[in-house]
Amino acid sequence: MNFKEGMPRYEMLQNVKINSYQFLVLVMFFSMGTSILIVPSVLAEGVKQDAWIAAILGIIIGVIVIWLFCLIIQWFPNLTFVEICEKILGKWIGKAVSLLFVSMAFIYAASLLYYSGTFLNIHLMPNTPMIALNLLLALAIVMGVRLGIETIARSAEILIFFFFIFFLLLVLFILPEMKLENIQPIFEAGPIPIIQSTKSVIEVTSVNAVVLLMIFPACINNLKQAKKSFYIGYLIGGLVIIILTFLCIAVLGFYSTAAEYHPSYELAKRINIGNFIQRIEASMAGLWIIALYIKATLYFYVSVLGLAQIFNRKDYKPLTIPLGVIVVVLSVVMYPSVVYQEHWNATIGIYYSYSIGLLLPLLLLIVNAIRKTHLKKEKSTS
Repeated sequence: MNFKEGMPRYEMLQNVKINSYQFLVLVMFFSMGTSILIVPSVLAEGVKQDAWIAAILGIIIGVIVIWLFCLIIQWFPNLTFVEICEKILGKWIGKAVSLLFVSMAFIYAASLLYYSGTFLNIHLMPNTPMIALNLLLALAIVMGVRLGIETIARSAEILIFFFFIFFLLLVLFILPEMKLENIQPIFEAGPIPIIQSTKSVIEVTSVNAVVLLMIFPACINNLKQAKKSFYIGYLIGGLVIIILTFLCIAVLGFYSTAAEYHPSYELAKRINIGNFIQRIEASMAGLWIIALYIKATLYFYVSVLGLAQIFNRKDYKPLTIPLGVIVVVLSVVMYPSVVYQEHWNATIGIYYSYSIGLLLPLLLLIVNAIRKTHLKKEKSTS
């Protein structure tokens, strides 16, 4: 069924296009996002000095998830994920499922605001109320979303340059502090614990990337090249996570990495070149805030765009301000403490992500395959 046969094409997406390189950059930022500060700690807690191996394995497995997403859009190259759900599952079931999908994007947008406020509150601005910090970032996010995905993509193109300058400086300056004995013995944790620990890496880098199906490929001008960009952007983002995880273990050791809430930030504190270049951890903060801003903006964009499509609105912009207010309030009240947030991520959060980001796409593929088989049988009998 095309749009002329009953499903209206939304005016807000008719002339919205980004190129494949811009999409690659967005995928990179989405893959890295919160991962560059939090994943090393989670992995070290689970498999100790083998955390970097778990990171590598998690990124490799995540490629399969990206392949699954590319398979879906290959069958529906002009639709957003909300539209795909309605097309395969029917109008009402599709809308209900889409609401769950949109709620995931909205909740994680609020979570990233919480991460940002917590990080700045702990390390840089301890006397500033968290709601004020969240509000400032939310204003930037709402502004970016109102300007549209094209503006977000162009901003990401500029910010990726500064991101990799900071990242390369961090890697070069921290190399003298490495102690390779910290990563030994290798494979001490064993294959089963390593495989089990990959679930957090897969979740934040690839499974949650299902939200990108709201812009890929509906908003991209070259589908074939965009598929390559999806894989390349994901792998580059994954490589950054692997490098940072390895450096955290090699410099801090697995015990300190697991004990720190933001081990990558602690890593930057260890830089000391000739007692002259030191205490440049603000550069690490810049790395994370840049990646977090783009990822949070994508989550919020997907939530407002998806909600507009579910309720058949022609423009999503009127929803940005009221939803922006709600997301700020939610970011302050959703987690009573860091301990609660970590528990939520390890239990409800991970099941929520896998249900929406993995089980739902698989369900769509199965239902669509059954429908195609049924149609073929009907044609053959007629």
